[in-house]
Amino acid sequence: MDIVRGFRKVKKNLHYLRFSHFFAIAIATLLTIQFLILPVFSQQPVNLQVFVQALEGEQLKPFAKQFNEENPDINLQIIVGPNDTNLVEDLYTSAFLLGNSPYDLVYMDIAWVPKFAAAKWLLPLDEFVSDTDLDGFLEGDINGGSYNGELYRMPFRSDGGMLYYRTDLLEERGYEPPETFAELIEISQALQEEGVVDWGYVWQGRQYEGLAAMFVEILEGHNAFWVNPETLEVGLDEPEAIEAVEFLSNTIEQGISPRGVTTYGEEETRRLFQSGNVAFLRNWPYVYSLAEDSDISGNFAIKPMPHIPGANSGACQGGWGFGISRSTNHPKEAWRVIEYFSSQETLKDYILDTSYVPSREALFTDPELVAEYPYLPELLDVVKASVLRPPIAQYAQTSDILQRYLSSALTGSMTPEAAMNAAARETRQVLNR
Repeated sequence: MDIVRGFRKVKKNLHYLRFSHFFAIAIATLLTIQFLILPVFSQQPVNLQVFVQALEGEQLKPFAKQFNEENPDINLQIIVGPNDTNLVEDLYTSAFLLGNSPYDLVYMDIAWVPKFAAAKWLLPLDEFVSDTDLDGFLEGDINGGSYNGELYRMPFRSDGGMLYYRTDLLEERGYEPPETFAELIEISQALQEEGVVDWGYVWQGRQYEGLAAMFVEILEGHNAFWVNPETLEVGLDEPEAIEAVEFLSNTIEQGISPRGVTTYGEEETRRLFQSGNVAFLRNWPYVYSLAEDSDISGNFAIKPMPHIPGANSGACQGGWGFGISRSTNHPKEAWRVIEYFSSQETLKDYILDTSYVPSREALFTDPELVAEYPYLPELLDVVKASVLRPPIAQYAQTSDILQRYLSSALTGSMTPEAAMNAAARETRQVLNR
């Protein structure tokens, strides 16, 4: 009997040991899953997307690849869109209006900031940005990325309108580059009378956003303004603004600018200037490197736009930068992307590759960049004289109004006074709505 009881006790203990062993294995398995297997899955990279127009999208892809290699926990994808920036803006707008945008970052033109910020499509960057993060950036780029006192777009590359002029033609005749509009007219007419150029001055006169960008420089040079963003006061029907329109209209009437200028954009005016038949050109910095490969290479320079006596020169502030979509689930990771692209090292490499304009002031005098692009120190003087298009929520509507009526004045279907009175009236209606 004792033997039987002993056997049963041994059997019971063996069963307990087997259960304990099984239980220990189960616990060990769960711990292995928790501490070894699950982290493998949780460490899959966070996918971030940004939508970029075709040309620059391809230029940014190598930098996105480098970022991904340095940040294996993030997978940044550049989604390439059409080359037309207006279409890119429309596609961003459609994505936001449909609700949950697929884009975590927004690569945007400076003119989009007020619209996107006012619609609450962007996250304010103030929680990520310290004062030192903004040190060294051009003031115009910071101002252009802000709306209602908050920063929504971190600068990447800058831009600004300027005057190109033929150094050889002016120097041979003892002319200094024009500081005023009157001097520009005088030199243009003299060179045309000599027959050394067909046209004195070309600019972007087609009805599109480039017309509005060009016109803010002419307004600034006449002590005039479009819309005061603080008060929403409209200045288009003020005498100074009407004089600004009359200046442009007179260049056409006097034959200083071709009548076809009202159909020209940046590229038409660039090609005309590079042909050697134009004394002065208003355009953007990208023209410089292209003109250096043309027949006028070495015979042109840049300077700030002219103005009337006592007024300021104005360079329409352009440029592109990164914001964070409000719909993203990964704002901290998106900010790491912005930190990478806005760093001085990345920006310098990008400028070396593309010849765009840096947004950091120190890069305009960087020896390596200046060796590649000798005009950068001159360009700094231009972009520091920046003037913004009105940073207001209704910018798109007000720009459309200005373009339509300014085009009417330049093509002669309305007088400058009538056109600007109508533009001012409609702009006030939009702003008061």
